[in-house]
Amino acid sequence: MRKLIVQQWVTVDNIAAEEDGGLGFVSGEPFSDKSDPAFKEELMGFIGSVDTMILGAHTYAMAKGYWPYAEDQGEYGEKLNGLTKFVASSQLDEAPWGDFPAATVTPDPSATLRELKQRDGKDIWLWGSLELMRSLLDAGLVDEVRMLVCPVTRGKGTRLFEGRQDLKVIEATAFENGLALLRYAIDN
Repeated sequence: MRKLIVQQWVTVDNIAAEEDGGLGFVSGEPFSDKSDPAFKEELMGFIGSVDTMILGAHTYAMAKGYWPYAEDQGEYGEKLNGLTKFVASSQLDEAPWGDFPAATVTPDPSATLRELKQRDGKDIWLWGSLELMRSLLDAGLVDEVRMLVCPVTRGKGTRLFEGRQDLKVIEATAFENGLALLRYAIDN
C-alpha cells in the first residue's frame, strides 16, 4: 500500500508558519550552485519516491503562480510539476497548473486519499497545508512526517502539531547547511 508522507519546513521550536503565514525562516538553497550536495540528494531522492501530491486550497493558491514557471528550480521543479496533483477544496471547480496537467479538485480529501493509497504507484506527498495535514492526521491517513528543521526559532506562529501525536523516529540527519531532516512514522 502507498504511504501518505507529509513534508513540512519547521523551526527548531516547531513553528511551521510565521505569524503572517509566511515561511521566511526557510533556509538551505537546495537548487543553486551553493547547495549542500547531500541535502540536494536527499530532496531529489524524496521527490523521486512520490508520484502524487495533495495540497490544500491555500497552499495551491500560493504555489500556482510560481512553481509551474520555476525554471530556476531545475530538475526538482520539473519533477514537482510532473507529479499528479490533487487540491483539497470545496470551493474550487478547477485547479490549473500552468502548461502542466491541471490538479484534480477533491472536496473530500480523506475519501480521495483512501482510494489513492489502495492504487498501485509510488508514495503520496502532502505538501504544506497545515489544516489539511491535521484533518488527515485525525482521520488516521498520514503514515510519515518529514520535518525539514531550520536552525532558527520564532517563538510565535503556527505550530506543526497542536495536539498530542505518538511518533516513531525513522531517521535523523544533519546537513552541512545547518538543516536537519527528522523523519517520523505515525503510530495510527
